[in-house]
Amino acid sequence: MSNFQEYDGAIAKYHSCLNVKKPPVFSWDFHHEFLYELKNSFLDLNKLNSIAVQNKWDCDNWDLKIRLKEEVIIVTDIKLTIVFASHNIVKMSGYEPAEVLGKSPKMFQGEETSLVTSNEIRKAIELQEPFEKTVLNYKKNGEVYACLIKGFPIFNLKGRLSHYIAFEKAA
Repeated sequence: MSNFQEYDGAIAKYHSCLNVKKPPVFSWDFHHEFLYELKNSFLDLNKLNSIAVQNKWDCDNWDLKIRLKEEVIIVTDIKLTIVFASHNIVKMSGYEPAEVLGKSPKMFQGEETSLVTSNEIRKAIELQEPFEKTVLNYKKNGEVYACLIKGFPIFNLKGRLSHYIAFEKAA
């Protein structure tokens, strides 16, 4: 047993003499978070591209890779049912993407959401026109936040309405 104590003492003495700077442990959290966001961004981009190819979208003018870094992307079908939500929706609303799939974007609205603004958005959707509005939405925990929404109808290569896409960020 004394051999182990001598060995441990020698190792401790050796390491105490080294002039090595160690990275702080908390830096690993940043690295992990970066990798997690990078992975989710990659998954979101692949899913969006898959939806676009499957539905033959005519949408060459959006740089989805950049938008995924800066904005939340929500895609609905023509009945306004959410079929895709980017992973960064969690930061803005507290909802996981899986929690919003199959629901209407109205799930984010509440008492303080302006009916006038909601009606303007509804009208633009009915007319299949792009819109840009700021609305008061609700987080999962009930907190109110201002959300800038840039919405666009998406047409397929035959010119038929396929989906709606919204690029959102906290205003």
